[in-house]
Amino acid sequence: MTSLSYKSHISSQYNEELEDVRQRVLAMGGLVEQQIVDATRALMENDGVLGEEVSRNDFKVNQLEVLIDEECSGILARRQPTAGDLRLVYAIIKTITDLERIGDEAEKIARMAVDLASQGGGNAPLIEVGHLSRHVSQMVRDGLDAFARMDADAALAVAREDMAVDREYEALMRQCITFMMEDPRTIRRVMDIIWSVRSLERIGDHARNIAEYVIYFVKGKDVRHIGIEQMEREVRGTSE
Repeated sequence: MTSLSYKSHISSQYNEELEDVRQRVLAMGGLVEQQIVDATRALMENDGVLGEEVSRNDFKVNQLEVLIDEECSGILARRQPTAGDLRLVYAIIKTITDLERIGDEAEKIARMAVDLASQGGGNAPLIEVGHLSRHVSQMVRDGLDAFARMDADAALAVAREDMAVDREYEALMRQCITFMMEDPRTIRRVMDIIWSVRSLERIGDHARNIAEYVIYFVKGKDVRHIGIEQMEREVRGTSE
């Protein structure tokens, strides 16, 4: 089965239904990406107003999840999909759940930005936070690109990046702890940053999840909760 086989049904309406729901997922992904960018900018620039705007916009992500989920339920009821089509619908349902959770993490960062803005300026490792945010944002973008093309190799590359994000996260956490130890007056401010960094690390985890669903659709293999080496063997179709 090719990654585009869902477009080859005799029923053109069925093709359109599947393509429509796929496009809605990509639209939801674009909104989530913007939420990450805006939340991080609010954090970096002490912009409480922007942080509040990101928090308010979280409902748009939630609405899209409900809409797409309902559309998938309709396809399941009307079409009773099997094989690749069933895997596609499953992958979509799982993907929108992770996108909604990414939106939640962005909203948490926005709330931390509002709190930081209320405290005024101060020293904190925000440059490094910005770098981590760009890294996980790229993971989300690449995961959605892999989803759009149903490209298992691209999805595997996203999964690999999660390890680099974890290392970056650990280094940044150590830096935050050092800030607090050197100057206890920074504790409240740095704690907000720590929660934001934790949210960014979780966004990376959710991006990896999306990549795993792509691999499941293309290869028909569940690669959750396995190491990257084993995942690569599953994608490449090789054995030890």
